[in-house]
Formats: sequence, C-alpha cells, structure tokens
Amino acid sequence: MTLAVKFWGVRGSIACPSPEHVVYGGNTSCIEIFAGDQRIILDAGTGIRGQQFVRDGVKRGTLLLTHTHWDHINGFPFFGPMFMPNHDFSIHAGHLIRAGGIENILSSQMANPLFPVPLEALQTNMHFVDFEAGDNWGQGGGVKIVTMPLNHPNGATGYRIEYGGHSICYVTDTEHVIGKPDQNVLKLIDGADIVIYDCTYTDAEFGPKIGWGHSTWQEGVRLCKMANVSQLAIFHHDPDHDDDFMSQLERVARQEWSGAIVAREQMIVTPARL
Repeated sequence: MTLAVKFWGVRGSIACPSPEHVVYGGNTSCIEIFAGDQRIILDAGTGIRGQQFVRDGVKRGTLLLTHTHWDHINGFPFFGPMFMPNHDFSIHAGHLIRAGGIENILSSQMANPLFPVPLEALQTNMHFVDFEAGDNWGQGGGVKIVTMPLNHPNGATGYRIEYGGHSICYVTDTEHVIGKPDQNVLKLIDGADIVIYDCTYTDAEFGPKIGWGHSTWQEGVRLCKMANVSQLAIFHHDPDHDDDFMSQLERVARQEWSGAIVAREQMIVTPARL
C-alpha cells in the first residue's frame, strides 16, 4: 500500500467498551498512516494499545499528537513498542512550546500517583519534537507533513500527510463557527483525497455544545465539498452514539454526500484515485 489509513480508535472523549459499541468501536482516537515505508501514528488514545505493531516487527515510527487531552494520550503508556529496546520513535506536538513541551506533559501523566511506570522506564529510543502548529516539514521517503492550528480548548493541531501525489488529512478536535467556514481547515484539506474530521455531534445537537471544542458531520460534509475533497471519514464519535445511532447516521450521511463514510475500528481506507 503506497498510501493508506487504518483506524485503531474512532471514539471521542472517553472509551466505551460495551455491547452497544461493538460495530464501530469504543476505543479513543488513534489512526495509523502507511506512506511508502513510513509508519505514522496520529494520536495515542486507547486505540494505540493494539499489539499489531509488535507482531509486525515495527521498530521505527512517528507519533503525531493533535493535542494532549486525556482521550488522545491515555493509551500512550500501554503502547507495546515503547517498552522494547532497539526501537526508535519520534513524538511530535504543535501546541506545547509555551507549556513545557511534549516530553514534560507525557512524563507528568506517567508520574506518581497518576501512573506506576514513569516515562524514564520506557526502553525505546524516543525523540521529542515540539513545533508550532502551522509548520511544515519533510518526513523522509517522499513524505511531507503540513500542519495547521485548530479551534479547540488549550489548542490542537490538524495534519496533512502527502505522499506520491496523494494526501490524507487528520482534522479532529476542532469547533466550527456556524455559518463561517474555518479558513484554516479549508486551506489544510484543499483537494485532499481523504479527510478524517471531528464529527462528534449532529447539527441538531451542536447548539448546547458550543465551546466544548468539537464539530458536526454536516459541517464536515460542507467543508469537504467546498475544498474539493474526495472522501470524508466521519470520526471522533460521541460515546453516547451507540451502534444503532451510528448506523442511522451513516445512512443519512451517505444520502447527503456519497463521499462520506463512517470510520470503524480496524477499517483500512486508501485514496479512491490510487
């Protein structure tokens, strides 16, 4: 696969392992992008725990964090490769330069009495990289990473991964303003093959949630149409949205726009134009 995304965790806010959350999944945010020989992980929610990385013998990778609210980092201490020597992972964040940096934040969540295993006990070779949301860089192997600040409490970063003339965007934990398309998001996703977007709510649910830092699937559709995106992956499902709710949402979203799909755990998506 020259470029593809696999969903390891698609839920927002809190993990919800229950019989009503089996079809779409109950783990919190984590995806993996395959770009040539690069393995890029975005967010470290509970979905990151999957041991496939160990079974695949993955020894090098990049972890890009949108932000460090609990549901996006609480799987980090359970990520198997971090406990294995002779591995090499770089960990990036774009919102913490003035807040002590990503290494400090991850160390804090693993300090007593919050967690019994300190960051220093992890055996992999970790490289911590703090940048400003809006920075871009070459990842090596023909991969380019473009970033943009998002509208979320305490800050968050959206990512665009480009490889081989195609692109996948990860835009989660961002809140839109009704009737005012987010220009940062539109610039980031312009012409993208796949956009994974924060669709926590429906438009009908959105009003009382303004200020919580999330968006709706309908806004995701509107943005993707404006930006000439090929496919929208509805993501960051509200834990109150069980399988029955999500199944109905998926039917309605597909009727609204044929380019919309609902992300499920273990789903693999490739650009349709490949």
